[in-house]
Amino acid sequence: MSAATPIRALPEWRRFRFPHSLYKYGAVLGAFAFIYWSLDMLRIDIERLSGMLGRMSEVLADRYWPPAVSHVLEAGYLRAVVDTFQMSYVATVVGILIAIPLAWFGAYNMTPSRRFLYPVARVIVMTCRSVHEMIWTIVIVAIVGFGMLPGTLAMTLFCIGFAGKLLAEAVEAVRVGPVEAIRASGANEFQVFVFAVLPQVRVAWTGIAIYTWDVVFRAATVVGFFGAGGMGHFLRESVQRVESNQVAAILLSIIVIVMVAELVSAWIRNRIARAIA
Repeated sequence: MSAATPIRALPEWRRFRFPHSLYKYGAVLGAFAFIYWSLDMLRIDIERLSGMLGRMSEVLADRYWPPAVSHVLEAGYLRAVVDTFQMSYVATVVGILIAIPLAWFGAYNMTPSRRFLYPVARVIVMTCRSVHEMIWTIVIVAIVGFGMLPGTLAMTLFCIGFAGKLLAEAVEAVRVGPVEAIRASGANEFQVFVFAVLPQVRVAWTGIAIYTWDVVFRAATVVGFFGAGGMGHFLRESVQRVESNQVAAILLSIIVIVMVAELVSAWIRNRIARAIA
């Protein structure tokens, strides 16, 4: 190290001192005051929580126990499980394919056009994210009717909003060095994206894609309650017939299937991340 090289001082740790300590404790006190004010305005009776567990155990024992396990082992319900899996898979693949260019256009540091493509891509992603998937299902069912189509479309919109934001954030976190090197060679925007951006985000995008399917499958298990087919269709019929034992069995099956899907998706993410890296 030459004598002309400046030596940076190590950061010094300090406690909050006045008036910074006043701001800190004032913010914490204000947050708790806002919570108290919200509970008072919403008329939430905290004392009722003390008897909730006892009441819950009584309701579960009287109405939902034992679960009608034979109902979820019928061929019709097992077919609905397969339909739900297929719906979530198709919605995830189509949604990811649409979300990839939106993520490129919606990343502020890599978008080919900050004036046009960037706001358009951001508006599309935010629109898909701002509406809950259940609301999308209700709207699309009213437009195209009952069946698997509205469920698949609703899950696709949900996937675009969910994955589009995560993919765009991964692009915005790339290192600038490889991007500038590719641009210096005379490459266009598409070549820069393919040869400088994709190699940096492929691991993150793979994990995001698998995690997106996990979330989409979880949501797809209940969209049938609103007329989109799948497992939720059986749940709605059991609720309408007040078959509490069947409802309990369906809810348990959804929990088990979602847990298995979570474990499988985590295992796949780890294997692919190791293989790519």
